[in-house]
Amino acid sequence: MNPVSDLLSRILRGALKLVLVLAALVFVLSFLLAALVAVLGVSFWSLITGRKPAPLMMFSRMREQSQRYTQGMWPGRTAPGDVVDVDATEVGERPGAESPLQRLR
Repeated sequence: MNPVSDLLSRILRGALKLVLVLAALVFVLSFLLAALVAVLGVSFWSLITGRKPAPLMMFSRMREQSQRYTQGMWPGRTAPGDVVDVDATEVGERPGAESPLQRLR
């Protein structure tokens, strides 16, 4: 091909790459700015109302539930309370009742 057209195609490809990189950079920065505005808005709202933000409350409740259900489950901890053994007693058959094997026959 012509050296001039090669030069123009290289310049156009470079310009297109630069435009795409700048567009990606603008997208990422706008996303970060939107996230920052949302966090600041929720924080400001929680300061005005005096309540904790809902996501924070959800994670604190999950942590409380997990601590409640996993107490005593970690190695090295002792089980809460004493262990009580129960005496086993045999249950006899009722007089005149069929055994399960007799019912199958």
